[in-house]
Amino acid sequence: MEFLNYHHLRYFWMAAKEGGLTRAAEKLRVSQPSICTQIQALERVLGDKLLRRTPRGLALTEAGQKVFSFAEEIFSLGEDLLNTMKQRSTSRPLHIGIGIADSLPKLLTYEMLRPIFHLPQPVQASCCEGKVPDLLAQLATYRLDIVLADEPAPASSSLRAFNHLLGECGVSFCASPQLADPLKRRFPASLQDAPALLPGPSSALRRSLEKWFREQKIAPRLVAEFDDAALVKVAATDALGFFALPSLVANEAVVRYGVRIIGHAPACRQQFYAISGERRLTHPAVVAITAQAWDSRTKMTQDSKRRRIGKGGPRRLLGAH
Repeated sequence: MEFLNYHHLRYFWMAAKEGGLTRAAEKLRVSQPSICTQIQALERVLGDKLLRRTPRGLALTEAGQKVFSFAEEIFSLGEDLLNTMKQRSTSRPLHIGIGIADSLPKLLTYEMLRPIFHLPQPVQASCCEGKVPDLLAQLATYRLDIVLADEPAPASSSLRAFNHLLGECGVSFCASPQLADPLKRRFPASLQDAPALLPGPSSALRRSLEKWFREQKIAPRLVAEFDDAALVKVAATDALGFFALPSLVANEAVVRYGVRIIGHAPACRQQFYAISGERRLTHPAVVAITAQAWDSRTKMTQDSKRRRIGKGGPRRLLGAH
């Protein structure tokens, strides 16, 4: 079995980054002939030339470019490992890698993230957005500490993942003022054949909306589908159609985007999850996200109960706006 000598790889990586053996030798505090010898040893193991001389200095060959790409990722992961293991020191920022499903509303996402920026220890958050399967793959390789999504990790997934319900709420429908006023009068019947800006077919919100439309015997006219929840709101401000969003952030959307609320659908539920690679949460920032969400959910339930008792009638809890 062959083994890769990471010292040789590091010398090559540094030479490629610095653009020459002399600057790499200065960075590594070794002699230039020593670096040259190590790179040649790496080339013999890999069976290909990695560097070539040009009038301007050293340049990567095609094979060298491939190897450099791998080296970048390998040493980046090594740095992440050191940062993770040393983050117990309160003098260093606490690093957390967060994956965010692109279908998750940005206003709601920030509310989920808010608690980590109020921890006693400074936090350095690295947030990336994408499709849930891609984010779960990064979670499995420890590139991410947590994934925030509007649906749980699929049970059929071969990846080890644990779902933590952060909360749930009903759905509200909004549109630009010129569209909202006529649609508001006979809601929800007014949505029949109304121009609609909907999330992508694979999103949890889209599936909930389709089910609710069928129950209400409503068939809106699809104008566009968006995987990016933020882009929907931008299109809506141009009066292209109505859109749906979690009721928890409907009022905030009115303020930020100048749209108006058409109506609410408490029975059309949307849930929000934190997905982790471990059942027992230990990362302080991850714990803060889940604990804060649970406290908010409990408080909302208690507030809803008080409103229900005060008004003398039953109401749906969590998102009954």
